[in-house]
Amino acid sequence: MKVIRTGLQAECVELDEEDRKIVAGIQSGLPLVSRPYAEIGRAIGMPETEVIERIQDLLERGLIKRMGVVVRHRALGYRANAMVVWDIPDQQVSELGKCLGCFEFVTLCYRRPRRLPDWRYNLFTMIHGRNRDEVMDKLAFLIRRCHIENIAHEVLFSRRCFKQRGAIYQSAPNKAADVSKA
Repeated sequence: MKVIRTGLQAECVELDEEDRKIVAGIQSGLPLVSRPYAEIGRAIGMPETEVIERIQDLLERGLIKRMGVVVRHRALGYRANAMVVWDIPDQQVSELGKCLGCFEFVTLCYRRPRRLPDWRYNLFTMIHGRNRDEVMDKLAFLIRRCHIENIAHEVLFSRRCFKQRGAIYQSAPNKAADVSKA
């Protein structure tokens, strides 16, 4: 399997059979067990420590961008979801991004390029709440705590819920290890 890594130059990287098995085993989510990497290893015939080492190597090489949790907020009772977009001076984005991202109710915080003249915003934060008032209260708290009263921003509430899922690295026909059914 070839993985195309994007950046300034596209690069095609060949994965060995063992890495392909691991990618197939993690792309639909980790098993909900106390030792998910041991479960993946059991399904593909590999020790847990090797699974962990190989995933770490794939991350370090940039072949897997990140591993994270997909939380189904609505199922947990969070009905108001807002992306707050900020127009942060470029020299302050890292510092203010760290401040905004350190609060547990901010589930995403990331920088994106401006798309001038139509879109001036360069920092995005996601805030979830049980209702809109709760989200707005959390936003007001963020603004005070990070001292960004004079920073332009917009609050974009979600109108509908889209299916959330992780990245797909290989197509379904080449499922070397489907540990979700193991």
